Amino acid sequence: MSELPKIKVTRNGPYIVTGEVEYVDADGTVVKTLAKAALCRCGHSQSKPFCDGSHREVGFEADTIRAE
Repeated sequence: MSELPKIKVTRNGPYIVTGEVEYVDADGTVVKTLAKAALCRCGHSQSKPFCDGSHREVGFEADTIRAE
């Protein structure tokens, strides 16, 4: 049995997803299946939904994450 996928929120950077995950487009087509990926949070990536490092260039600062 594989481990559950996990999402780590990085400070002022992408979400880091670990564990095998299928990434599916709006039409339901599997685009990629990856064991680790960085997902864009800043909205400036040219390879959305994946991070390309643009957050560093634009000075992205995320809100504080807190448990509810």
